[in-house]
Amino acid sequence: MSRSGQSHILAIGGGSFRPSARYGFIEASGLLRYGLDLTGQDRPRLGLLATATGDDAEWLLKMYGAFREWDVELSHLTVFPMPNVDDPREWILSQDMIYVSGGSVANLAALWRLHGLDEAFEEAWRAGVVLSGQSAGALCWHVGGNTDSFGPALRPWADGLALLPHSCGVHYDSDPQRRELLHASVASGELPDGYAADEGVGLHYVGTEFIQAVSVRQGACAYRVEHDGADGVKEFRIEPRLLTS
Repeated sequence: MSRSGQSHILAIGGGSFRPSARYGFIEASGLLRYGLDLTGQDRPRLGLLATATGDDAEWLLKMYGAFREWDVELSHLTVFPMPNVDDPREWILSQDMIYVSGGSVANLAALWRLHGLDEAFEEAWRAGVVLSGQSAGALCWHVGGNTDSFGPALRPWADGLALLPHSCGVHYDSDPQRRELLHASVASGELPDGYAADEGVGLHYVGTEFIQAVSVRQGACAYRVEHDGADGVKEFRIEPRLLTS
């Protein structure tokens, strides 16, 4: 286990990776170091998924390259054109941390359920595997959020795995549609109360409880969004802990 006996989810609003001037490629940010530290392992097994991009091979290669100097044991799981491992459940349970990339969260959820990965992820989470991801890879662990899975105009989406009984907002300060629609979705009851993250911010949950926000960007924030009991919402700013490494 992670393997602290606790169930961790790190939902990242954006900024898991950054351009690398040194390599002309990308490198993993301190948000992923924070997630790996939660595993309690000296050389954690990190499993990568790019289901939300249709298992794009170029993006998987970039993610492998982003950890080139990190002491991690990397592998990945794909479902196109068929699973690349004999037993996806066994692979998921064998990891110390899972990272799920952005893309189409609606397609991701449909494919995970088709292959029984939703149940495997819940089992792994309860066993102490750290679940993490950005954008679609953050929304998927929640009840839902707002997504461009259906077109450039965002739509509310409430078909997540719901390991976390909250809504989730991602890219909160970089996409002007995000805040307004999350507020409207919570106000209408389409989505439950929840949390949102700016670019460079991660939301850390232990079990189903929000513990803290962490950030690699000075001035970036997290937010709690709640129904106000009438026809609107209340938004509370959460100051994240700034990661210096």
